[in-house]
Amino acid sequence: ILYTTSEANSISTIKTYKELASKYGFEIVDKGITKQAEIPQVLDVLLSQVDCISNLTDNTVVAALGVVLDKANAQKIPVFGSEEEQVKNGCIASAGLDYFNLGKQTGVIAARVLKGEDISKINYETVAETKYTINENTAKALGIEIPESVKALVK
Repeated sequence: ILYTTSEANSISTIKTYKELASKYGFEIVDKGITKQAEIPQVLDVLLSQVDCISNLTDNTVVAALGVVLDKANAQKIPVFGSEEEQVKNGCIASAGLDYFNLGKQTGVIAARVLKGEDISKINYETVAETKYTINENTAKALGIEIPESVKALVK
């Protein structure tokens, strides 16, 4: 995982990944950056140590997704995205939130507030449904066959 050391969302997500890695038989290798200009050099080191990259919703890394994909694809290393747009841009797959459904859910909460409900009494909500996305062109280019059981998750 390549991440920006000053992004709290990335720090939090990596902590969760590390807590869950052994449950799934993964080893997490992470490299932190402080600015986008560091990505190519740090990525070269990271790619020599991993079988795949998991791309977070890290703003700095996502802004350089093209560089990440170019370098990883050249070494036939898949990059997993954190949401659908990253997959459309070349990541092999993602299991993440659906921004459309998030917008609908947010709209329902906004309507409650506009109707007079006290916002301080509205509980925090998360999106419960995961959206699965696969880029079959990327899989083919990397020589990876997506199992039918995984394809079946895509709606």
